[in-house]
Amino acid sequence: MSTTALIVIASIAAVIVLIVAAILGIRAYRRHRVTQAVEQRDKDRVHYAFIINPSKPQAAELRQHIQEFCERKRLTQVEFIDTQLDKDGRACGLEALEHGADVLIAVGGDGTVRTVASVVSGTEHTLGIIPIGTGNLFARNMGIPIDDVDAALTVATSHGSQQVDMGRLSMLDRPEDEREHAFLIIAGIGFDALMIDDTNPELKKSISWLAYFVGAVRHLFSPKYRGTITMTGADGEIHSSKSVAFRTFMAGNCGQIPVVSLMPEAVYDDGLLDFELIDTSGGIIGWANLFGDVLHQTVVGKPGQSPLSTNSTLDQIQGISAEIELERKALAQVDGDIVGETKRIRFDVDRKALRVRVPQLEEPEADSTENAENSIGVSDETTDSSPQEFAVAK
Repeated sequence: MSTTALIVIASIAAVIVLIVAAILGIRAYRRHRVTQAVEQRDKDRVHYAFIINPSKPQAAELRQHIQEFCERKRLTQVEFIDTQLDKDGRACGLEALEHGADVLIAVGGDGTVRTVASVVSGTEHTLGIIPIGTGNLFARNMGIPIDDVDAALTVATSHGSQQVDMGRLSMLDRPEDEREHAFLIIAGIGFDALMIDDTNPELKKSISWLAYFVGAVRHLFSPKYRGTITMTGADGEIHSSKSVAFRTFMAGNCGQIPVVSLMPEAVYDDGLLDFELIDTSGGIIGWANLFGDVLHQTVVGKPGQSPLSTNSTLDQIQGISAEIELERKALAQVDGDIVGETKRIRFDVDRKALRVRVPQLEEPEADSTENAENSIGVSDETTDSSPQEFAVAK
């Protein structure tokens, strides 16, 4: 073989060796980068605070389950804070923030979720939810798994989140009530609050949300409320109706409850509240008609009364705020928690004030609080709804 041929073969071999070395080097570099990324995520500086309602069934076992889950996922900055009779989710949330928590995870029912959310709202921190309550209405509306703790934990400790609205209830005739009461689902005055207040907690543990119907029966024939309702619509127009009679008045951020749709058009990130005024007449016939109205709108997926309804009123209007001045005091509730009696009340909404960990993601965008991970950017479009008046005066 000639010298020239040997040189050509050697050159080809050298090139092949260089190519193989380069490929191996690139692969090794990529493996190194992947390892670095994994290690960086495993050593992520995200601090998780689990705020647990210890009164819920199997709370102790659940705490152990969460600890084991975090160990498997190599989450190292984890703490647990228990709610107490004199220390609600809000107080626990403030303590968690003082400890440097980035993500506050409410482990409990709608009451625990609401009070923890009131601390997270308006901040750069994030809310996670492990639902173990009776209704778990907000978790249901957000698509968070209800009966699978590991699935809920995976959602809560992932980096996908969504901005949602936060409702606010203020009792204007109670100066001692210094702060607004946050709500995520529904707040209201009148019959709904009486029903909640008169529901037996032990019965709730036995038959879940069906216990509310027992409480409702006791107040079917309670006196109506009457007052002036002033609403601000999505376009800023203010409308007022005087001497409006009703059984209950509610403001909804989410409208889906077990079995039925109470407010079919309520959307948790549209910057609007769905106001609903309910009234009945004719005794039990009116309540039967109202039940038919709710079933009708559940089936058709739109707010409105059944064509057969004669003794009930179910008015639904969207807006950004509503204020009611009553002739006599009414009991008020937020997300199933009683907050006292009032004659003058106001409902407002904070648009996209709360970041919540959710399973279904939309557009990814940079999240400044969670070390190069992704959160969710939600469209900035607001549903336009023309304001109307409650033209009910009985």
